[in-house]
Amino acid sequence: MPIGEILPEIVVLASAIVALLAAAFAPQRWQWAGAPLALSGLLAASVLCFAQLDGAPHLTFSGAWAVDGAGIWARLLILVASALAIVLAPHWLQDDRRHGEYYAVVLLSVLGVMLLAGAADTLQLVVGLLLASVTGYTLAAYHRDWALSVEAGMKYFLIGAFTNALLLIGVTLLFGLYGSTRYAVVAQAAAGATPSPVLLLASTLVVIGVALELGAAPAHVWLPDVAQGAPAPAAAFLSTVPKIGAAVALARLVQVLAPQAPAWHVLIATLAAASMTLGNLAALWQTDVRRLLGWSSVSQAGYALMALTVIGRTDTAVPALLFFLAGYAVANLAAFAVVTHLRGRTELAHYAGLASVRPWSAAILATSLLSLVGIPPLAGFVGKLTLFIAVIDAGYAWLAVLAVVNTVVSLFYYLRVIEVVYFGARAGQRPVEVLGAWSAAGMLASGALVVAVGGGAHALWTSMRGAQLLP
Repeated sequence: MPIGEILPEIVVLASAIVALLAAAFAPQRWQWAGAPLALSGLLAASVLCFAQLDGAPHLTFSGAWAVDGAGIWARLLILVASALAIVLAPHWLQDDRRHGEYYAVVLLSVLGVMLLAGAADTLQLVVGLLLASVTGYTLAAYHRDWALSVEAGMKYFLIGAFTNALLLIGVTLLFGLYGSTRYAVVAQAAAGATPSPVLLLASTLVVIGVALELGAAPAHVWLPDVAQGAPAPAAAFLSTVPKIGAAVALARLVQVLAPQAPAWHVLIATLAAASMTLGNLAALWQTDVRRLLGWSSVSQAGYALMALTVIGRTDTAVPALLFFLAGYAVANLAAFAVVTHLRGRTELAHYAGLASVRPWSAAILATSLLSLVGIPPLAGFVGKLTLFIAVIDAGYAWLAVLAVVNTVVSLFYYLRVIEVVYFGARAGQRPVEVLGAWSAAGMLASGALVVAVGGGAHALWTSMRGAQLLP
């Protein structure tokens, strides 16, 4: 058991334990110290992950853990995005009696998502998904005295319990079919075998289970409620970080099972079309900015599923997925960082004329929304462009056309927010209060990354292009 292969995960786990112990013994005025403790752990884990990029892709721990380019890049994205989300929390939770515990719960959720990204075994997939889900329920309902937060957590829990049960049934059926939980063994046993209806059923159940953390249809309805009702830093985390691990986990499954069940590609393409269309249509009518971002996150999950549709059919599918996730993560975090810095204001009317009093906040919000649309030269443009090229190259031009149509539709509700921010009237409204230095730092850092990822697209794409995805 080569412990060095999972040192980043061990560091995250140790950081969660230290943060929890610190929260248990520190007085209320020192609970904010959990943030730098958590950030230190995430930084150390990131360095360890980065050091693994030079190694040859391989399976370890008896084939249950994949150390490959796709998994390492995904874990790096998870760690960076989590750090940005944690920076938003100290001032938001400063009066909460459970302030310090928040960082321990976030770190445990990060650990679950990292397990998803490296899972090469269905049982490890289940463990990672359950850890990410259980901690996610807690984060969503962290404001337990606020009815909206409790409702969001309860809806997330009920949908999660149902989809997790479906996942377990699907995993059990796969084990019954092939006699192993290891992806590599399953791929070898299934090679050349006659496709079975049971395999299609098992695959469908597993996809629905993983779709929970991806925020994709049909397990998507919790996401807008969590985006609206969870603490804003938790909403930023839950709408961003789990998607990264879930997307890579599902990509591995597609690579293993799609050759044996051609209907997999049809299933994933259908979910991609449904997610982006439902998310965009629902977002059109939203007047709550946080809820709008939640529906936007559903639609963005559909774009990620585009890359999964063509896994194994084009060499650009995996790097396109990774680059899209990087662009989406920084843009979505930047948008939620602005909401957090503005003390969680949600009604669109509250943003009227924001540019005249908080020009930096307005500029970062506009930049993040334009990146989510895919406007050059921002991060989202390159991410979507690579996705479109990959699906067209694999023969799914109809899916690319539908994605372009959805992108045009999304432009309407993103521009509606920008129009209010820059041209709305502020007559008779109170001054816009902001949260503090921590949230300002998170907002500026994420906003700068939106521009930096777009500007450094060539270098980042070159680094990700050789990323391999092991079964």
